Amino acid sequence: MESDESQSEWIPLSLRPEWADVRPVPQDDGPNPVVPIAYSDDFAETMDYFRAVYLADERSHRALHLTAEAILFNAGNYTVWQFRRLILEALKTDLHEELNFVDFVARENSKNYQIWHHRRWVAEKLGTDAMRRELEFTKRIFSQDAKNYHAWSHRQWVLQALGGWEDELAYCQQLLEDDIFNNSAWNQRYFVVTRSPLLGGLEAMRESEVRYAVEAILTKPENESSWRYLRGLYKDNAKSWVNDPQVSSVCLKVLTSKNNYLFALGMLLDLLCLGFEPSQELKNAVDALNYESDPSDSNLAKTVSSILEHVDPMRVNYWKWRGSTVPHKRV
Repeated sequence: MESDESQSEWIPLSLRPEWADVRPVPQDDGPNPVVPIAYSDDFAETMDYFRAVYLADERSHRALHLTAEAILFNAGNYTVWQFRRLILEALKTDLHEELNFVDFVARENSKNYQIWHHRRWVAEKLGTDAMRRELEFTKRIFSQDAKNYHAWSHRQWVLQALGGWEDELAYCQQLLEDDIFNNSAWNQRYFVVTRSPLLGGLEAMRESEVRYAVEAILTKPENESSWRYLRGLYKDNAKSWVNDPQVSSVCLKVLTSKNNYLFALGMLLDLLCLGFEPSQELKNAVDALNYESDPSDSNLAKTVSSILEHVDPMRVNYWKWRGSTVPHKRV
């Protein structure tokens, strides 16, 4: 296997008997290169021999081993990966072994586009046989980097192309129990709720997911991800969002606590701009925040935007703009 071979001491290809018949092809940078790159001798020789087999379109076992060596020198070389795929197909190589090689390379290159592209190609060739392994592979990546975009993208592709939806919602829940601020896990939960063929879609899941989001908000109201998740549950039905008492209720509870209420104010402002009719209790909760505002202005949306200017100074200009664009309805 290439990964084992690559760990041994590197021997120049010019000294290997199996390469004696190959004339290496040096890199051609032209007669007067402006800034020649100082490649190491090992890398330069490997690529010289790779160019030779590539130009000859040699799809052999030795060429396959050579691509492995070239990849370990530079895992981002698209041409080497592409030629490797051609060789794998020509030799009808065991692609489970190929996944072992990709595992090895990914240890130090988990955010390399070429590795993930190649891994998807291999998994697609293997079909459902690769499903469990690929889901477990991404889990290992997340244990080191919970927000690795490439791994999340790959996992979503696996679910859609190969299956494995059965335990995915529970997996998302476990990740959020470990870290409720993991926005990638929130995004994956939304992906599962809206895409899984086993759950019935957003409409069927909305009520239970709203309860889940509300509970998460009350646990950590300063966590923007749970607020965004709650908002996303109504992306196809703004009227339901405005009229759902659970939404206004969680805003009221957070505002009444007078702690970490920035996102509660932001959601309330959006609701008001969409025609939400606040209760007197909610108006009182806003007034109790006791920030300077124009007492003669009974437009609650303007009052909320004014408060937000104080509690979110990084976006003060945004909140001023929001305040200038709120409906003129007086409540």
